[in-house]
Amino acid sequence: MAALPALLLPAGVVADRLDQRKIMIFCDVVRMLLIASVPLVALAGGLSLPYLYAVVGVSGVLTVQFTVAYRSQLPRLVRSSQLVEGNGKLGMCESLAELVGPALAGAFVGLIGSSRTLFANVLTYALSAVTLGMIRVPAAADEGPAAPERVPFGAAMGEGLAFVRREPVLRSLLICTSVSNFFVMATSSIAVTFMLRELSAPPAAVGLVFSLGALGGLLSGALAHRIAARVGTARIIWVSMLAPGPLYFLMPLARPGWGLALYGIGLAALSANAVMFNTASVSYRQLVCPPRLLSRVNAVYLWICYGVIPLGSLFGGALGAALGLPATLWICVAGTWSASLFVVFSPLRGLRDVSAPRPVPAPA
Repeated sequence: MAALPALLLPAGVVADRLDQRKIMIFCDVVRMLLIASVPLVALAGGLSLPYLYAVVGVSGVLTVQFTVAYRSQLPRLVRSSQLVEGNGKLGMCESLAELVGPALAGAFVGLIGSSRTLFANVLTYALSAVTLGMIRVPAAADEGPAAPERVPFGAAMGEGLAFVRREPVLRSLLICTSVSNFFVMATSSIAVTFMLRELSAPPAAVGLVFSLGALGGLLSGALAHRIAARVGTARIIWVSMLAPGPLYFLMPLARPGWGLALYGIGLAALSANAVMFNTASVSYRQLVCPPRLLSRVNAVYLWICYGVIPLGSLFGGALGAALGLPATLWICVAGTWSASLFVVFSPLRGLRDVSAPRPVPAPA
């Protein structure tokens, strides 16, 4: 329910036609109200699974719209030379949230119960809306170029897809990200079950493994700018996909007891790869896409890359039931590493840094 809206919502066109910062604030406020309604309905004794499905589904629509607008804002706030550093810091914040969030949630659930814990989530949406309202877009970026004449809704969606199809690097990045997301979600769908059943890990140890995994992304985000500057802002895209791959195989090699740490190390490598690759590839996309097409191109990526997420989860669960969890985990980590082939054997191999974007005229 959370992932399906990415397949259905033409969020890029909406983000192009409305004020993106206001879109994000609106999405925050409505999600805040939706999440707040869950404990209130629970306290009134009326909470049901259909109601939760509805809350998650509507929140998913708002999250898709927020994410498309969010991915299009950074180039308006920083110089092009700061995009890698900016995206790296955003990725570091996401990894920090993944590291701290589950621990805080567990503590709150133990202290005040699960439904009341959702009020903490309400506060985070409120904080997000307030801080977004405090952002001041630089005057030059706020004015921007003269807006082109609006095209029909369907044509606008097609324009973003056509731009990705014309650009071989963007096309390779799209395929690489989609394949990686598919197998990462397949791995995630069986991860907890694998550790509990095959490794006899206690729940607390499972939580520590995921915290260790988040540390990889945190470190990668903090160093993204320095690493990209040394390796090259274009070269780092395929290097970040290829280099950590052998460490992924530590996950199916994990064993009970201290051997569980092998899973955490493999997960940390995967997290570091995700943050570094996303930082570099999103920065590339922001640099080469004309501002008038950026939201639509972001929506194309979101549509396809997020669209494979529920399919990957179903694949992992079905394969685990058919072949067993260890065999499935070997297949999934191999599939995750195979995604690197789409960027290793692409025009990125001949580039060190991202070149200046070419101006793209508006359609007649």
